[in-house]
Amino acid sequence: MTHAAPLSSASAAPAASATAQDARPLDDFLCFAVYSAGLAFNRLYKPLLDRLGLTYPQYLVMVSLARRDDQTVSALGEGLFLESSTLTPLIKRLEAAGLVSRRRDRADERVVRVTLTPQGRALMADAACIPMEIGAAADLSAEQVTQMRETILHLRAALRAGAT
Repeated sequence: MTHAAPLSSASAAPAASATAQDARPLDDFLCFAVYSAGLAFNRLYKPLLDRLGLTYPQYLVMVSLARRDDQTVSALGEGLFLESSTLTPLIKRLEAAGLVSRRRDRADERVVRVTLTPQGRALMADAACIPMEIGAAADLSAEQVTQMRETILHLRAALRAGAT
């Protein structure tokens, strides 16, 4: 039997007296570390994506299509962990901007396929520098990035399995 490590290095109970060291009392919670790192990522991405006229979720859809074009809405949702009710309006906005096109699948009219337009491919060429800019700001070695990504992917899989 495997024993789980606590997700906090301290008790959740409030301390009797606060000190200057307690300026960030949630930093010992793994969930807060991941959450606050996500917020920091979003702040870093925002000006880069504003230049392209994209939100972060729109950028993720565009990157997913740039890596594998002509995907179904369902496949995009699964890959991005987004519900159809969130993804469909997002794709419609990208389509209105001329970046993607949607069409019914010939084999099954219930299925909607999404592809990048030439304008969308051009935008993704302009966005090619974004991962390098984010990487430079992260101040991590390639080895550290790989190790951290693998650890976070493992954590995500474990949490998703535990939630079902």
